[in-house]
Amino acid sequence: MIFVTVGTHEQPFDRLVEYIDKIKKDNVILEEVIIQTGFCKYKPRMCKWDKMFSYKEMTRYVSEARIVITHGGPSSFIMPLQVGKIPIVVPRQKAFGEHVNDHQVEFAKIVAERLENIIVVEDIDILGKIIQKYDIVIRNMKKNIISNNAEFCNSFGTIVDRIISKNSD
Repeated sequence: MIFVTVGTHEQPFDRLVEYIDKIKKDNVILEEVIIQTGFCKYKPRMCKWDKMFSYKEMTRYVSEARIVITHGGPSSFIMPLQVGKIPIVVPRQKAFGEHVNDHQVEFAKIVAERLENIIVVEDIDILGKIIQKYDIVIRNMKKNIISNNAEFCNSFGTIVDRIISKNSD
């Protein structure tokens, strides 16, 4: 199964949703596709979809999917990384009226370059080929992310303890 999410930004991302529906119709994609369409005006005919899914549904679809395709919002592409998957990231672009600027393009490219654990697709016309060759493309990519959450929480707790002990003296 392939899971696609465009996030919750109020500008439609019809370009991605329509393209996925088209390549499903053209049998470029043979497996089931589920799409979270957000504020898209285009309604897929070949794929299962809903405007929004609950967090529980999102995590289930991300976990079950063979491929996760997201827009360039960090929360959307971090979720698959957390379960050991390499997401295909199609950033929203200002030129297509999908966002107010190109920060998703810039951010996704930086993450891909530094961490080597996402596939950035700016030219949607190559997305079908990336999907077809996904297993080959990800073969040597980094599948895990390094989280500093525990270290941060421990350090923050130490600082809070010091502040509290100073104020109680």
